[in-house]
Amino acid sequence: MSSAVAFCSSCITQSIVLYVGMCTVIVGVSGNLLNLLVFLSLKTFRENSCAFYLVLMSLVNIGHLITGQLTRVVITGFGMDWTSMSLFYCKFRQFSVQTFGLVSLTCLCLATMDQFFATCFTVYWQQWSNIRLAHRLSALSIVIWVVYCTPYLVFYNQVFAASGTVSCSLTNVIFRQYHTYVNSVVLSCGLPLVITVTLGTLAYRNVRQIAYRTVPLVRRELDKQLTNMVLIQIIFSFCFLLPYFILSVISLATNITSDPVTNAYFSIFINVSACIYYFTYACPFYIYVCVSKRFRQQLVYALCNLRFNPKQRTTANKVLPLQA
Repeated sequence: MSSAVAFCSSCITQSIVLYVGMCTVIVGVSGNLLNLLVFLSLKTFRENSCAFYLVLMSLVNIGHLITGQLTRVVITGFGMDWTSMSLFYCKFRQFSVQTFGLVSLTCLCLATMDQFFATCFTVYWQQWSNIRLAHRLSALSIVIWVVYCTPYLVFYNQVFAASGTVSCSLTNVIFRQYHTYVNSVVLSCGLPLVITVTLGTLAYRNVRQIAYRTVPLVRRELDKQLTNMVLIQIIFSFCFLLPYFILSVISLATNITSDPVTNAYFSIFINVSACIYYFTYACPFYIYVCVSKRFRQQLVYALCNLRFNPKQRTTANKVLPLQA
């Protein structure tokens, strides 16, 4: 009975990871590329600190989907485990997945914080929302997370079993416990949820009263647009991260592996929650399109001017002087 359940669980898990995971990668990478197109095409966004965080988040989201979800599809869905074939890739994949994921969540936290500052009433707090500070905080966060994730390059190794199979796993017991309790539960789920929900609530309170402030209309509308986009993304991120967070806590608090049947069902749930977890990095563009009419208009404008090159038009309109 248990072997039949385990076999069915394996088939269901493989199908879920293959089809849902592949769709997530295709849709997510396409959406993040369109995000980059919109945010980098319009001067309004290029000079805005919150938009800069969203640009960086879109870049690392692409990296996270490719190194994390795509390789997961290849390993689980197609049965080709590249991590067991190459020690370098075994180490590099885990390092990249952790780094990209943490940088992306940090960008979301920073974007929420930036909109909180931008919508504050006092000038002192508004000064903390500026593009120069965004550049510095982004560079600092990248350096911190790259250094923080360096142990994954050291402690992830290929493990050779007696049956001849090779797996890529953490070989240091202490760091494995740290990864399970601190990195997976706190840094990748719990802490970002607390920060974004708290700052998002404060920013929402500010933006409801933004109409009473003497702010230029263009700046006011941009702040309202970005705040709404970020706040709705926080709500969806909360929904996407929460199932994986809950199941991770359950797996730590109880001994699931003692019962093979329960373990098989739990494996299905954890894989479904992992697929939902990657929606956090795949869906921002589609959230922005749904919640912001201005963003839809900006997207159409950016797509219509995709082949347009201002430098070529400027050069073509120049009047060249006569040669003596």
